[in-house]
Amino acid sequence: MSRKFILAVTVGLMALSTAACNTVRGAGEDIQSAANTVDDAT
Repeated sequence: MSRKFILAVTVGLMALSTAACNTVRGAGEDIQSAANTVDDAT
């Protein structure tokens, strides 16, 4: 029972960390895109 619980928690944390990484990467790309737009406008 304990081993299955630890495995389930580990898999859950891995899934959340992957989703968080994609979110941060997407936010970084959005900020870079906005900066490029400002640079092009000036």
